[in-house]
Amino acid sequence: MDQRRQVTREGLEEIKAELADLIEVKRPHIIAVVAEARSHGDLRENSAYDAARHDQMMLERRIQELEDLIRNADVVETNVNSNVVGLGTTVVVDFDGAEETFTVVGAAEARPALNRISVESPIGRALIGKRVGETAIAATPRGRSAIVIKQIVR
Repeated sequence: MDQRRQVTREGLEEIKAELADLIEVKRPHIIAVVAEARSHGDLRENSAYDAARHDQMMLERRIQELEDLIRNADVVETNVNSNVVGLGTTVVVDFDGAEETFTVVGAAEARPALNRISVESPIGRALIGKRVGETAIAATPRGRSAIVIKQIVR
């Protein structure tokens, strides 16, 4: 059962670009690699062929995931005039004594290493609806953390 997934317009464009790259660049390349490996003879003892087919399977799985995501995307427009944290908002916070900058995005476009946190994550859920000066409490692996909103940037 497919369900709608919230995503920002920018996030949807990034997903579409990744899909186009996979279909137009990587798929033809992997097809050529499979054909080359197949030409080396007996497929039962051809590890290069097995590896190429595995790579092809992983690529096709990712293409299917992206197509499903695009089909079920619920594009949420960000309100640039709002002073409330919402989807697509970049927010500067005091997180356990350290200043951090997060962008709250849909789950499909989250990249925690790049400080793009999911609206569905504990921190993302805690930040939604808060204003500058307010404190959000998030359940983290280290326990409950207080997050003070210092600035909302669009």
